[in-house]
Amino acid sequence: MRPLRVAVLDEELPFPLTSGKRIRTYNLLARLADRHRVTVLCHRNPDPAEAADAEAAFRRLGVETVMVDRAVPKKSGPGFYARLAGNLLSPLPYSVATHTSPALVQAVRDHAAANRVDLWHCEWTPYAQVLRDALGDDLAAARWTVMAHNVEAVIWRRTADAEPNPVKRWYIRKQWEKFDRFERWAYAAATTPVAVSPDDARVMRTEFGVPRAAVVPNGVDTRYFRLQTDVDRDPARVLFLGSLDWRPNLDAVRLLLDDLFPKVRKQVPAATLALVGRHPPAWLRQRAAAIPGVELFADVPDVRPFLATCGMLAVPLRIAGGSRLKILEALASGTPVVSTTVGAEGLSLVPGRDYVRADGPALADAIVEGIRRPHELAETAESGRVAVLAAYDWGPLADRLDAAWRAAAGRSRPARTRSGRRKKNS
Repeated sequence: MRPLRVAVLDEELPFPLTSGKRIRTYNLLARLADRHRVTVLCHRNPDPAEAADAEAAFRRLGVETVMVDRAVPKKSGPGFYARLAGNLLSPLPYSVATHTSPALVQAVRDHAAANRVDLWHCEWTPYAQVLRDALGDDLAAARWTVMAHNVEAVIWRRTADAEPNPVKRWYIRKQWEKFDRFERWAYAAATTPVAVSPDDARVMRTEFGVPRAAVVPNGVDTRYFRLQTDVDRDPARVLFLGSLDWRPNLDAVRLLLDDLFPKVRKQVPAATLALVGRHPPAWLRQRAAAIPGVELFADVPDVRPFLATCGMLAVPLRIAGGSRLKILEALASGTPVVSTTVGAEGLSLVPGRDYVRADGPALADAIVEGIRRPHELAETAESGRVAVLAAYDWGPLADRLDAAWRAAAGRSRPARTRSGRRKKNS
Protein backbone atom coordinates (compact mmCIF):
# COMPACT_ATOMS: atom_id res chain seq x y z
CA MET A 1 0.00 0.00 0.00
CA ARG A 2 1.28 3.43 -0.92
CA PRO A 3 2.33 5.83 1.82
CA LEU A 4 -0.11 8.57 2.74
CA ARG A 5 0.78 12.23 2.98
CA VAL A 6 -0.42 13.01 6.49
CA ALA A 7 -0.42 16.49 8.05
CA VAL A 8 -0.64 16.37 11.86
CA LEU A 9 -1.84 19.44 13.80
CA ASP A 10 -0.79 19.66 17.43
CA GLU A 11 0.03 22.01 20.30
CA GLU A 12 3.80 21.42 20.21
CA LEU A 13 6.29 18.69 19.35
CA PRO A 14 5.69 15.88 21.87
CA PHE A 15 9.23 15.59 23.18
CA PRO A 16 10.69 14.91 25.71
CA LEU A 17 8.19 12.32 26.90
CA THR A 18 7.07 14.04 30.09
CA SER A 19 3.27 13.68 29.88
CA GLY A 20 0.78 11.05 28.91
CA LYS A 21 -0.27 12.92 25.79
CA ARG A 22 3.32 13.35 24.64
CA ILE A 23 4.08 9.68 25.27
CA ARG A 24 1.10 8.53 23.23
CA THR A 25 1.64 10.93 20.33
CA TYR A 26 5.35 10.29 20.03
CA ASN A 27 5.12 6.50 20.20
CA LEU A 28 2.40 6.29 17.57
CA LEU A 29 4.00 8.79 15.19
CA ALA A 30 7.43 7.17 15.62
CA ARG A 31 6.01 3.90 14.32
CA LEU A 32 3.86 5.39 11.54
CA ALA A 33 6.64 7.63 10.21
CA ASP A 34 8.18 4.52 8.62
CA ARG A 35 4.99 3.94 6.63
CA HIS A 36 3.81 7.43 5.69
CA ARG A 37 5.10 10.90 4.85
CA VAL A 38 4.23 12.73 8.05
CA THR A 39 4.42 16.49 8.62
CA VAL A 40 3.71 17.97 12.06
CA LEU A 41 2.44 21.56 12.14
CA CYS A 42 2.47 23.04 15.64
CA HIS A 43 3.52 25.82 17.98
CA ARG A 44 7.18 25.86 18.92
CA ASN A 45 7.88 24.37 22.36
CA PRO A 46 8.22 27.32 24.79
CA ASP A 47 11.61 26.23 26.17
CA PRO A 48 14.29 26.88 23.48
CA ALA A 49 16.46 23.92 24.52
CA GLU A 50 13.46 21.61 24.57
CA ALA A 51 12.36 22.90 21.16
CA ALA A 52 15.78 22.15 19.66
CA ASP A 53 15.85 18.64 21.18
CA ALA A 54 12.31 17.96 19.99
CA GLU A 55 13.06 19.08 16.44
CA ALA A 56 16.16 16.87 16.36
CA ALA A 57 14.18 13.90 17.68
CA PHE A 58 11.56 14.24 14.95
CA ARG A 59 14.23 14.73 12.32
CA ARG A 60 15.66 11.36 13.35
CA LEU A 61 12.22 9.84 12.84
CA GLY A 62 12.04 11.27 9.34
CA VAL A 63 9.12 13.54 10.25
CA GLU A 64 9.02 17.02 8.72
CA THR A 65 8.12 19.79 11.16
CA VAL A 66 6.56 23.21 10.63
CA MET A 67 6.64 25.24 13.85
CA VAL A 68 5.29 28.72 14.41
CA ASP A 69 6.71 31.06 17.03
CA ARG A 70 3.73 31.48 19.26
CA ALA A 71 3.44 30.03 22.74
CA VAL A 72 0.09 28.97 24.16
CA PRO A 73 -0.74 31.45 26.99
CA LYS A 74 0.14 30.38 30.53
CA LYS A 75 -2.56 29.34 32.96
CA SER A 76 -1.44 31.68 35.71
CA GLY A 77 -1.15 35.38 36.54
CA PRO A 78 -3.50 38.33 35.98
CA GLY A 79 -3.50 37.80 32.21
CA PHE A 80 -4.88 34.28 32.64
CA TYR A 81 -7.85 35.49 34.67
CA ALA A 82 -8.46 38.31 32.19
CA ARG A 83 -8.57 35.75 29.37
CA LEU A 84 -10.96 33.57 31.37
CA ALA A 85 -13.29 36.55 31.79
CA GLY A 86 -13.02 37.46 28.12
CA ASN A 87 -13.86 33.91 27.12
CA LEU A 88 -17.37 34.39 28.49
CA LEU A 89 -18.08 36.31 25.27
CA SER A 90 -16.70 33.55 23.01
CA PRO A 91 -18.72 30.61 21.69
CA LEU A 92 -15.54 28.48 21.92
CA PRO A 93 -14.22 26.80 25.08
CA TYR A 94 -11.23 28.55 26.61
CA SER A 95 -8.70 25.89 25.62
CA VAL A 96 -9.96 25.86 22.04
CA ALA A 97 -9.83 29.65 21.74
CA THR A 98 -6.32 29.93 23.20
CA HIS A 99 -4.88 27.13 21.08
CA THR A 100 -6.29 28.48 17.80
CA SER A 101 -3.56 30.94 16.89
CA PRO A 102 -3.61 32.99 13.65
CA ALA A 103 0.02 31.98 13.05
CA LEU A 104 -0.77 28.26 13.06
CA VAL A 105 -3.92 28.77 10.99
CA GLN A 106 -1.83 30.55 8.35
CA ALA A 107 0.82 27.79 8.44
CA VAL A 108 -1.88 25.21 7.75
CA ARG A 109 -3.24 27.29 4.87
CA ASP A 110 0.24 27.61 3.37
CA HIS A 111 0.87 23.90 3.72
CA ALA A 112 -2.45 23.05 2.06
CA ALA A 113 -1.68 25.42 -0.83
CA ALA A 114 1.80 24.04 -1.45
CA ASN A 115 1.32 20.31 -0.81
CA ARG A 116 -0.98 17.47 -1.58
CA VAL A 117 -2.45 16.17 1.69
CA ASP A 118 -4.17 12.78 1.74
CA LEU A 119 -5.22 13.11 5.37
CA TRP A 120 -5.29 15.81 8.03
CA HIS A 121 -4.91 14.53 11.58
CA CYS A 122 -5.83 16.75 14.54
CA GLU A 123 -3.83 15.26 17.41
CA TRP A 124 -5.98 16.96 20.04
CA THR A 125 -9.65 17.93 19.74
CA PRO A 126 -9.11 21.75 20.01
CA TYR A 127 -6.96 21.65 16.88
CA ALA A 128 -10.02 20.76 14.85
CA GLN A 129 -10.81 24.47 15.12
CA VAL A 130 -7.41 25.36 13.61
CA LEU A 131 -8.21 23.11 10.65
CA ARG A 132 -11.70 24.57 10.40
CA ASP A 133 -10.39 28.15 10.28
CA ALA A 134 -7.59 27.27 7.85
CA LEU A 135 -9.60 25.30 5.29
CA GLY A 136 -12.93 27.10 5.57
CA ASP A 137 -15.44 25.78 3.05
CA ASP A 138 -12.86 23.25 1.79
CA LEU A 139 -13.06 21.38 5.10
CA ALA A 140 -16.22 19.60 3.94
CA ALA A 141 -14.30 17.90 1.14
CA ALA A 142 -11.17 17.10 3.17
CA ARG A 143 -10.41 13.78 4.79
CA TRP A 144 -9.49 14.27 8.41
CA THR A 145 -9.31 12.54 11.74
CA VAL A 146 -9.46 13.96 15.26
CA MET A 147 -7.77 12.26 18.20
CA ALA A 148 -9.80 12.53 21.39
CA HIS A 149 -7.29 11.91 24.17
CA ASN A 150 -10.25 12.58 26.41
CA VAL A 151 -13.87 13.42 25.77
CA GLU A 152 -13.39 16.91 27.17
CA ALA A 153 -17.07 17.50 27.95
CA VAL A 154 -16.98 14.52 30.32
CA ILE A 155 -14.03 16.00 32.23
CA TRP A 156 -15.68 19.41 32.53
CA ARG A 157 -18.95 17.86 33.69
CA ARG A 158 -17.14 15.87 36.38
CA THR A 159 -15.13 18.95 37.36
CA ALA A 160 -18.33 20.94 37.79
CA ASP A 161 -19.86 18.19 39.91
CA ALA A 162 -16.80 18.15 42.20
CA GLU A 163 -16.38 21.93 42.55
CA PRO A 164 -17.69 23.24 45.90
CA ASN A 165 -17.32 26.96 45.09
CA PRO A 166 -20.60 28.12 43.45
CA VAL A 167 -18.96 30.85 41.34
CA LYS A 168 -16.27 28.50 40.01
CA ARG A 169 -18.90 25.81 39.45
CA TRP A 170 -20.98 28.26 37.37
CA TYR A 171 -17.97 29.13 35.19
CA ILE A 172 -16.95 25.49 34.79
CA ARG A 173 -20.48 24.59 33.71
CA LYS A 174 -20.24 27.25 31.01
CA GLN A 175 -17.03 25.58 29.75
CA TRP A 176 -18.77 22.21 29.86
CA GLU A 177 -21.63 23.53 27.73
CA LYS A 178 -19.19 25.04 25.21
CA PHE A 179 -17.19 21.81 24.94
CA ASP A 180 -20.37 19.81 24.52
CA ARG A 181 -21.29 21.95 21.48
CA PHE A 182 -17.76 21.99 20.11
CA GLU A 183 -17.15 18.26 20.38
CA ARG A 184 -20.58 17.52 18.95
CA TRP A 185 -19.46 19.42 15.84
CA ALA A 186 -15.88 18.09 15.72
CA TYR A 187 -16.73 14.40 16.04
CA ALA A 188 -19.55 14.62 13.50
CA ALA A 189 -17.59 16.73 10.99
CA ALA A 190 -14.42 14.62 11.05
CA THR A 191 -14.15 11.79 8.57
CA THR A 192 -13.16 9.60 11.50
CA PRO A 193 -12.98 10.53 15.20
CA VAL A 194 -10.50 8.41 17.16
CA ALA A 195 -11.18 7.44 20.78
CA VAL A 196 -8.64 6.04 23.23
CA SER A 197 -11.06 3.58 24.82
CA PRO A 198 -14.29 1.73 24.06
CA ASP A 199 -15.86 3.77 26.89
CA ASP A 200 -15.09 7.05 25.11
CA ALA A 201 -16.28 5.65 21.79
CA ARG A 202 -19.57 4.75 23.46
CA VAL A 203 -19.90 8.31 24.80
CA MET A 204 -19.31 9.65 21.29
CA ARG A 205 -22.03 7.37 19.99
CA THR A 206 -24.66 7.78 22.72
CA GLU A 207 -24.16 11.42 23.74
CA PHE A 208 -22.91 12.99 20.50
CA GLY A 209 -24.64 10.81 17.92
CA VAL A 210 -21.42 9.79 16.14
CA PRO A 211 -22.14 6.66 14.10
CA ARG A 212 -18.52 5.60 13.65
CA ALA A 213 -15.41 6.06 15.81
CA ALA A 214 -12.11 4.24 15.61
CA VAL A 215 -10.66 3.01 18.91
CA VAL A 216 -6.89 3.17 19.40
CA PRO A 217 -6.16 2.58 23.10
CA ASN A 218 -3.32 4.10 25.05
CA GLY A 219 -0.29 1.85 25.30
CA VAL A 220 3.12 1.30 26.79
CA ASP A 221 6.63 0.65 25.50
CA THR A 222 6.99 -2.84 26.93
CA ARG A 223 10.71 -2.93 26.16
CA TYR A 224 11.30 0.27 28.14
CA PHE A 225 9.00 -0.44 31.08
CA ARG A 226 10.05 -3.86 32.33
CA LEU A 227 10.01 -5.85 35.52
CA GLN A 228 13.10 -5.08 37.62
CA THR A 229 13.92 -7.95 39.96
CA ASP A 230 17.22 -6.57 41.27
CA VAL A 231 15.62 -3.66 43.17
CA ASP A 232 13.89 -3.87 46.55
CA ARG A 233 10.47 -2.29 46.96
CA ASP A 234 9.46 -0.29 50.01
CA PRO A 235 5.89 -1.47 50.76
CA ALA A 236 5.17 1.74 52.70
CA ARG A 237 6.19 4.07 49.87
CA VAL A 238 3.17 5.32 47.91
CA LEU A 239 3.70 6.87 44.47
CA PHE A 240 1.58 9.39 42.64
CA LEU A 241 2.66 9.87 39.02
CA GLY A 242 1.28 12.32 36.46
CA SER A 243 1.47 15.77 34.90
CA LEU A 244 1.11 18.25 37.73
CA ASP A 245 -0.25 21.02 35.51
CA TRP A 246 -3.41 19.06 34.56
CA ARG A 247 -6.56 19.91 36.52
CA PRO A 248 -7.73 16.30 37.20
CA ASN A 249 -4.29 15.33 38.53
CA LEU A 250 -4.15 18.39 40.79
CA ASP A 251 -7.59 17.53 42.14
CA ALA A 252 -6.31 14.01 42.91
CA VAL A 253 -3.18 15.36 44.61
CA ARG A 254 -5.27 17.67 46.79
CA LEU A 255 -7.38 14.70 47.80
CA LEU A 256 -4.24 12.75 48.67
CA LEU A 257 -2.69 15.53 50.73
CA ASP A 258 -5.85 16.73 52.47
CA ASP A 259 -7.58 13.45 53.22
CA LEU A 260 -6.13 10.13 52.08
CA PHE A 261 -2.47 10.32 53.07
CA PRO A 262 -3.15 11.67 56.60
CA LYS A 263 -5.46 8.69 57.16
CA VAL A 264 -2.78 6.32 55.88
CA ARG A 265 -0.10 7.88 58.12
CA LYS A 266 -2.38 7.61 61.13
CA GLN A 267 -2.43 3.84 60.70
CA VAL A 268 1.06 3.41 59.23
CA PRO A 269 3.34 6.18 60.60
CA ALA A 270 6.25 5.00 58.41
CA ALA A 271 4.28 5.55 55.19
CA THR A 272 5.74 8.01 52.67
CA LEU A 273 4.29 9.65 49.57
CA ALA A 274 6.26 10.52 46.44
CA LEU A 275 4.66 12.99 44.01
CA VAL A 276 6.33 12.71 40.61
CA GLY A 277 5.39 14.86 37.63
CA ARG A 278 6.11 17.84 35.45
CA HIS A 279 5.34 21.51 36.01
CA PRO A 280 4.06 21.47 39.61
CA PRO A 281 2.51 24.80 40.63
CA ALA A 282 4.05 26.88 43.41
CA TRP A 283 1.31 26.02 45.90
CA LEU A 284 2.03 22.30 45.51
CA ARG A 285 5.76 22.78 46.06
CA GLN A 286 4.98 24.63 49.29
CA ARG A 287 2.40 22.09 50.49
CA ALA A 288 4.63 19.09 49.78
CA ALA A 289 7.56 20.66 51.64
CA ALA A 290 5.40 21.29 54.70
CA ILE A 291 3.89 17.80 55.14
CA PRO A 292 5.93 15.10 56.88
CA GLY A 293 6.50 12.05 54.74
CA VAL A 294 5.75 13.80 51.43
CA GLU A 295 8.37 14.41 48.75
CA LEU A 296 7.91 16.17 45.41
CA PHE A 297 10.04 15.21 42.40
CA ALA A 298 9.49 17.65 39.54
CA ASP A 299 10.30 17.13 35.86
CA VAL A 300 12.28 13.93 36.32
CA PRO A 301 13.98 12.48 33.20
CA ASP A 302 13.05 8.87 34.00
CA VAL A 303 10.14 7.60 36.11
CA ARG A 304 11.26 3.96 36.13
CA PRO A 305 13.33 4.18 39.34
CA PHE A 306 10.26 5.49 41.17
CA LEU A 307 8.07 2.70 39.79
CA ALA A 308 10.68 0.09 40.72
CA THR A 309 11.08 1.09 44.37
CA CYS A 310 7.59 2.11 45.50
CA GLY A 311 5.13 -0.23 47.16
CA MET A 312 2.27 0.84 44.92
CA LEU A 313 1.01 3.47 42.47
CA ALA A 314 -2.00 5.33 43.87
CA VAL A 315 -4.47 6.71 41.32
CA PRO A 316 -7.11 8.65 43.32
CA LEU A 317 -8.64 10.35 40.28
CA ARG A 318 -12.27 11.40 40.48
CA ILE A 319 -12.19 13.72 37.43
CA ALA A 320 -10.84 12.19 34.23
CA GLY A 321 -11.55 10.87 30.76
CA GLY A 322 -9.72 8.64 28.32
CA SER A 323 -7.42 6.19 30.10
CA ARG A 324 -4.28 6.36 32.21
CA LEU A 325 -0.93 5.53 30.62
CA LYS A 326 0.66 5.61 34.08
CA ILE A 327 -1.33 2.53 35.09
CA LEU A 328 -0.04 0.68 32.03
CA GLU A 329 3.54 1.79 32.74
CA ALA A 330 3.24 0.73 36.38
CA LEU A 331 1.84 -2.71 35.63
CA ALA A 332 4.35 -3.33 32.82
CA SER A 333 7.01 -2.62 35.46
CA GLY A 334 5.42 -5.00 37.96
CA THR A 335 4.26 -2.14 40.19
CA PRO A 336 0.98 -2.74 42.05
CA VAL A 337 -1.84 -0.28 41.39
CA VAL A 338 -4.55 0.98 43.74
CA SER A 339 -7.05 3.08 41.82
CA THR A 340 -10.50 4.60 41.87
CA THR A 341 -13.08 3.44 39.36
CA VAL A 342 -12.61 6.65 37.35
CA GLY A 343 -8.83 6.28 37.50
CA ALA A 344 -8.84 2.87 35.82
CA GLU A 345 -11.75 3.38 33.43
CA GLY A 346 -11.15 2.73 29.75
CA LEU A 347 -8.65 -0.08 30.41
CA SER A 348 -9.39 -3.77 29.89
CA LEU A 349 -8.22 -4.71 33.37
CA VAL A 350 -10.13 -6.69 35.98
CA PRO A 351 -10.42 -5.09 39.44
CA GLY A 352 -9.40 -7.43 42.23
CA ARG A 353 -7.31 -9.46 39.81
CA ASP A 354 -5.11 -6.98 37.92
CA TYR A 355 -5.30 -4.04 40.36
CA VAL A 356 -7.08 -2.97 43.54
CA ARG A 357 -10.16 -0.77 43.05
CA ALA A 358 -11.48 1.46 45.81
CA ASP A 359 -13.45 4.68 45.92
CA GLY A 360 -14.02 7.40 48.51
CA PRO A 361 -12.77 6.75 52.05
CA ALA A 362 -12.16 3.08 51.17
CA LEU A 363 -9.17 4.15 49.07
CA ALA A 364 -7.13 5.03 52.18
CA ASP A 365 -8.02 1.65 53.69
CA ALA A 366 -6.96 -0.10 50.47
CA ILE A 367 -3.58 1.65 50.55
CA VAL A 368 -3.06 0.64 54.19
CA GLU A 369 -4.05 -2.95 53.43
CA GLY A 370 -1.58 -2.98 50.52
CA ILE A 371 1.22 -1.76 52.78
CA ARG A 372 0.44 -4.45 55.37
CA ARG A 373 -0.02 -7.27 52.82
CA PRO A 374 2.55 -6.53 50.09
CA HIS A 375 2.70 -10.12 48.82
CA GLU A 376 -1.02 -10.19 48.09
CA LEU A 377 -0.74 -6.82 46.36
CA ALA A 378 2.18 -8.14 44.29
CA GLU A 379 -0.06 -10.92 42.98
CA THR A 380 -2.41 -8.36 41.42
CA ALA A 381 0.60 -6.60 39.86
CA GLU A 382 1.79 -9.81 38.19
CA SER A 383 -1.68 -10.52 36.83
CA GLY A 384 -1.91 -6.93 35.57
CA ARG A 385 1.53 -7.17 33.97
CA VAL A 386 0.48 -10.21 31.96
CA ALA A 387 -2.69 -8.43 30.83
CA VAL A 388 -0.82 -5.27 29.79
CA LEU A 389 1.85 -7.16 27.84
CA ALA A 390 -0.87 -9.00 25.94
CA ALA A 391 -2.98 -6.00 24.93
CA TYR A 392 -1.20 -2.67 25.23
CA ASP A 393 2.13 -2.71 23.36
CA TRP A 394 2.49 0.32 21.08
CA GLY A 395 3.32 -1.78 17.98
CA PRO A 396 -0.13 -3.34 17.43
CA LEU A 397 -1.78 -0.09 18.52
CA ALA A 398 0.09 1.80 15.78
CA ASP A 399 -1.32 -0.75 13.33
CA ARG A 400 -4.81 0.22 14.49
CA LEU A 401 -4.17 3.92 13.92
CA ASP A 402 -2.65 3.09 10.55
CA ALA A 403 -5.85 1.26 9.60
CA ALA A 404 -7.96 4.21 10.78
CA TRP A 405 -5.85 6.64 8.73
CA ARG A 406 -6.08 4.54 5.58
CA ALA A 407 -9.82 4.02 5.98
CA ALA A 408 -10.39 7.75 6.47
CA ALA A 409 -8.17 8.73 3.54
CA GLY A 410 -10.03 6.37 1.23
CA ARG A 411 -13.52 7.07 2.48
CA SER A 412 -15.91 9.00 0.27
CA ARG A 413 -17.32 12.08 1.95
CA PRO A 414 -21.13 12.24 1.84
CA ALA A 415 -22.74 15.11 0.02
CA ARG A 416 -23.87 17.97 2.23
CA THR A 417 -26.89 20.17 2.22
CA ARG A 418 -26.51 23.92 1.91
CA SER A 419 -26.68 24.10 5.72
CA GLY A 420 -23.58 21.90 5.95
CA ARG A 421 -25.39 18.82 7.30
CA ARG A 422 -24.65 15.43 5.78
CA LYS A 423 -27.40 14.09 3.55
CA LYS A 424 -28.96 10.82 4.61
CA ASN A 425 -28.72 7.93 2.15
CA SER A 426 -31.99 7.37 0.39
